[in-house]
Amino acid sequence: MSSIEIAAAVLVLVNVALVVRRSMWNYPFALVAVSLYAWVFFGQKLYSDALLQLFYLAVNLYGWWNWARSRAESGEVQVERLSGRGRILAAGICAAAAAGWGWLMHTHTDAAYPWWDGSIAVISIAAQILQSRRKWESWVLWIAADLFAVPLFAVKEIWPTTILYAILLVLAVRGLLDWIKKTA
Repeated sequence: MSSIEIAAAVLVLVNVALVVRRSMWNYPFALVAVSLYAWVFFGQKLYSDALLQLFYLAVNLYGWWNWARSRAESGEVQVERLSGRGRILAAGICAAAAAGWGWLMHTHTDAAYPWWDGSIAVISIAAQILQSRRKWESWVLWIAADLFAVPLFAVKEIWPTTILYAILLVLAVRGLLDWIKKTA
């Protein structure tokens, strides 16, 4: 357990709590947290998760811009839903990308748990993209990612991160319920 991991975990908690509330202030916390977690995951040879943090950096910048221009007159960020076709497409892309990424990590790196880690990374990418586009279905994917991540991080014995992802699971359920209520 490192102080960097603990700081990153605290920043992620603040970030996600603010996302649940649809607060624009989530983005500064996210940018610092993902930078710190890139370091933590690289050190654990969880390369998919380390690369994922770099992706998060870029998508959080996009999300900040998108959310800033998507507020209602009340100042709240407007939430939307995917079409049925969009949901099927997202699921198919996730499955194919997880298989492809897992294979790449398995055959070309010394990654610990390449398939497991790769699947979490792909699901998280899809969730982050949907979240930055203000889709409530993003929370369903966050729940799935957290359900896979908690046992992986426990196996790797990165306990602050394991606890963080267990808390994130609870926050994701709350986010899903809150965002469904606010769907435009």
